[in-house]
Amino acid sequence: MRALVQRVTEAAVVVEGAQVGAIGPGLVALVGVTHADTEATADQLAGKLWHLRILDDADGVMNRSLADAAHPQILVVSQFTLYGDTRKGRRPSWIDAARPEHAEPLVDRVAAALAQLGAEVATGRFRTHMEVTLTNDGPVTLMLEV
Repeated sequence: MRALVQRVTEAAVVVEGAQVGAIGPGLVALVGVTHADTEATADQLAGKLWHLRILDDADGVMNRSLADAAHPQILVVSQFTLYGDTRKGRRPSWIDAARPEHAEPLVDRVAAALAQLGAEVATGRFRTHMEVTLTNDGPVTLMLEV
C-alpha cells in the first residue's frame, strides 16, 4: 500500500459538481492499493498516517502528528495511479494496481481506522472522476509505503 501525503491548509474533493469531502488544516492522503495488500496493511498505513510527525509545533518545527493535533483532519482519496509503472514506453502499466473490488474495502478501512483513532476523516468517492483541490502547506509532500 502506498500513500502520497501532503500537509495542507485546506483541501476538497468534488464529484459531478458536488463537494463530497473537505478539510481545513491537516493532511491529504492519496492511497494506492496493490494485490498483496490486506486489512493488516490498511491498519498499518492508518497508524503511520496518524503518527507521522509533519505538522509544525509552536516553534515551526515538524514535530507534531495528527495524534497531537487539537482538531486532526485528513482527506483520504483512492489513487490507483500510484501503482502506475512508467519504466517502459510512454503509457503507464497498471498491472500492479489492485482491482477496484480489492482496493475499495482497504481504502475504506484506512479511513475508518483513522476515524477510530480520533481523526475527522473526509473521503473521495471510489470509481468516480474526482476533482481534488488543495493548498499544500510548506510545501510538504511525502511518499509512504507499507
